[in-house]
Amino acid sequence: MSPGGAGTRTPGDADEPDRTGATGAGPARFLPAGDHGRPPDPNDLALAVAGRKLLTGADGRLVRIGELPAGIGWVPVGTLDGVPAWAAEVTDPDALPGRWRGWRSLAADLPEPHAALAGRALAVVTWRRTHRWCGACRAELTDVPGETARRCPACGLTGFLPLSVAVLVAITRPGPTGGPDELLLVRHAYGPTELWALVAGFVEAGESLEAAAHREVAEEVGLAIGRPTYVDSQPWAMSGPSTLLAGFTATVTDPAAEPVVDPAELTEARWFPVDALPAELPPAYSLSRWLVDAAAARGSR
Repeated sequence: MSPGGAGTRTPGDADEPDRTGATGAGPARFLPAGDHGRPPDPNDLALAVAGRKLLTGADGRLVRIGELPAGIGWVPVGTLDGVPAWAAEVTDPDALPGRWRGWRSLAADLPEPHAALAGRALAVVTWRRTHRWCGACRAELTDVPGETARRCPACGLTGFLPLSVAVLVAITRPGPTGGPDELLLVRHAYGPTELWALVAGFVEAGESLEAAAHREVAEEVGLAIGRPTYVDSQPWAMSGPSTLLAGFTATVTDPAAEPVVDPAELTEARWFPVDALPAELPPAYSLSRWLVDAAAARGSR
């Protein structure tokens, strides 16, 4: 997978993670919610979803409930700076005024909390569309009040919005004597194949984040690493709804070892001096880029 996230930071920020958005203070604050305790208000935020796109105003801002036609089936998704936000699936997107945009476009332009809210709206709407029926007895599911969950009225089976976790690993080794550290970058066999990114992969059931980091590094580039150090995490809607990225740094155990790529996952892997990284790096809003910038800042000191 090709890792990433939303928002922008500097290398210094990446050394000391800036936890804005869902878990920290900042210019805006997003909090997920499954119930607002009241119907939508015209001044509430509206996130209309059509497929993998969301509706914004012509100027790119998030729209309000009162700007859209009545009768849309809104469901609560959270709050942004205390303002309730609602999401709904739209079957006739051309009938609504505004601009339809993919999450990647929103993540590049909007602050991180806004992108997190948009990602949750995509996740909730997609999950509700694909989880209408009970997998045990085939009865139609109903919403669980106050939660982002659905329950079978016949057999009681309850399903919650799933979360898929993936790890990113910035792997370094000491450079030549007197030189800067080196960072391992890879090109993936799918996704944005032109970018030099980080080793990444999804966590398996029963596996810790650290164990997943060790496994993915061994599988994709054939290297062994020391204990991974956790840096930061971010919701990421480009790899599918409800994906959460967890970023780590690690040092290779054998500085002389060269990567051996898994051709099913990667097309290339190479060590780069941190003061001579390629131009084709992940975008500034991505967690992958934050980790790369942090490694470059540390390794060139």
